Amino acid sequence: MSEGKRILLVEDNEMNRDMLSRRLSRKGFDVLLAENGEEAIAQAKAGIPDLILMDMSLPVMDGWEATRRIKADDATRSIPVIALTAHAMSGDKERALDAGCDDYDTKPIEFNRLLKKIDEHLRS
Repeated sequence: MSEGKRILLVEDNEMNRDMLSRRLSRKGFDVLLAENGEEAIAQAKAGIPDLILMDMSLPVMDGWEATRRIKADDATRSIPVIALTAHAMSGDKERALDAGCDDYDTKPIEFNRLLKKIDEHLRS
């Protein structure tokens, strides 16, 4: 399922980015990287990934705004976005979905749970 699929991983924490990108690569994904919301928008347009994993707490431009802009652009609107956030507070899931995210997962990442969500969105 994952073979040759391109995922844009937007994560400002270098340790998290390295760990998650290595694990996704081992599962056969082609991983693009961005460290902030502006890079995420540029990478989404240039690389047209099959799916975006979007950290919501980012420098320069946060994941909420980056997702809104990605979903407002005809070229990138159809790319599924899964929000990744340590903000597991009430209302955060709704806020992510309101921003245009297609799904939501909490940090610390539970990799197998995240993989199931990725596979579901790549199939639909």
